[in-house]
Amino acid sequence: MSPADRELNYREIITKAVCGKGRKFSQASHAITPAQQPSSILGCWIINHKYEAVKKGDAIEINGHYDCNIWYSYSNNTKTNVATETVYYKDVVPLTMQDKNVLSNQMEVVARAIQQPNTLEATIASNGNDVNVQVEREFLVEVIGETKVCVYVNPDGISDDWDEKVWDYDVEDEDFEDLDPNFLMGDLEE
Repeated sequence: MSPADRELNYREIITKAVCGKGRKFSQASHAITPAQQPSSILGCWIINHKYEAVKKGDAIEINGHYDCNIWYSYSNNTKTNVATETVYYKDVVPLTMQDKNVLSNQMEVVARAIQQPNTLEATIASNGNDVNVQVEREFLVEVIGETKVCVYVNPDGISDDWDEKVWDYDVEDEDFEDLDPNFLMGDLEE
């Protein structure tokens, strides 16, 4: 088979693919002032998490907010109340894997909170009026764009016995013991 014939057996396909990835873990501290001076913190939880992600250069910028709810006692632990405050944040997630061979500037950004914001600790501040809330969150981002892949085309087509071929690939649990679960992710941690 000549090189020209071999070249005829390949096709370039334009498709959408993941062209960039990144991951970021963040911790933040928020000072929230309840209506009354707290005696003790009874609980703290975070709800109504919303965010949007946009590509900015070689990073993804995530702008979001959530409601921080603090259940506290006051008046020497004789009464309780809940203080709620909406907290805004911006996380910049660097793209640690990025394909420079995308065909278009029109890209889709997908961001997933793999660790929703949650409270690590809520304590009464030294001034006695505020509550310091420690929060953690983690995002995984992907950039999807158009790229070109090259595939081999069998010049003989698919034979009739192709469908009758037995595809027997038994896999035992022991075969998975040496697999690295982070292999496809690469080294995305900072």
